[in-house]
Amino acid sequence: MACRPWPGDRTRPSFDDHGDHQRDAGPFSDGGRFETVDAAVEQALRAVSEGAGIVDIGGESTRPNAATVSPSEEQARVLPVIEALRGRTQALISIDTYRAETARLAIGAGAHIVNDVFGLQKEPDIANIAAVTGAGLCIMHTGRDRVKLVDVIADQVHFLGRSLAIAAASGVNRDRIVLDPGFGFAKETAEENLELMARFSELSRFGLPLLAGTSRKRFLGAVTGREAQDRDAATAVTSALLRLQGAAVFGCTMSQSTGMRSISSMLCSMRARNSRGSGRHDHLHDHAAELRLLCAPRRA
Repeated sequence: MACRPWPGDRTRPSFDDHGDHQRDAGPFSDGGRFETVDAAVEQALRAVSEGAGIVDIGGESTRPNAATVSPSEEQARVLPVIEALRGRTQALISIDTYRAETARLAIGAGAHIVNDVFGLQKEPDIANIAAVTGAGLCIMHTGRDRVKLVDVIADQVHFLGRSLAIAAASGVNRDRIVLDPGFGFAKETAEENLELMARFSELSRFGLPLLAGTSRKRFLGAVTGREAQDRDAATAVTSALLRLQGAAVFGCTMSQSTGMRSISSMLCSMRARNSRGSGRHDHLHDHAAELRLLCAPRRA
């Protein structure tokens, strides 16, 4: 199938939402509730009606210590949803998987993007599939199943550099890639996540759009003392701070989407105005991928 443009027009900011809908038993902010295809599809369409430009479909929980599901079970959960959505929305569809065969089948069913939480390093053939089909890739950093480097940015560079080498060797065009530093994924302490936030702009060295998914993450609870459902304010603050450091893609729940969109639009408008007034270049416009507000993101 011919995949649609991803990550988008980099010449100007573009603001679209990205809904994430999981059909599994994981206790996500909004995910894990949609036990039937119809329920998952209707929730996705509601996200689109709220302005979502992308819907992300996953069939396995990615929270720590969650039980894995078989490839066949994962595919049985996600493929009918993707097939149903394909004919009912113009929104882009993303498949959240680290399995190459699931990615291949999902793209055949109508998905445009592969969102790999193991950054192509669990099943590198995902890169070949993306190269052949032209699908977009969201490559996430994780510390799971390996020994990390002590310095948080050094580990990001080491891991994501390897992922990008896999993508390049497979012939994936760089303009199809977004990088996700993976807040909360095998980053065990609040301090480690806050260090990553503080130094987020250093990831601009890759020259690619950056995703920042802090929505309701556990480190926000450690800092604020709030339970997951009460972390929306912390999500908004961290997302605003990361936008100022160059993030172009964000994660949020359905209940956060309107506020997050408004915050991001205001930040972009103010930065553009300040840039024009001072004559300085605004680095936020360098990789202005569509802003994606992830509804019911993984809670790592």
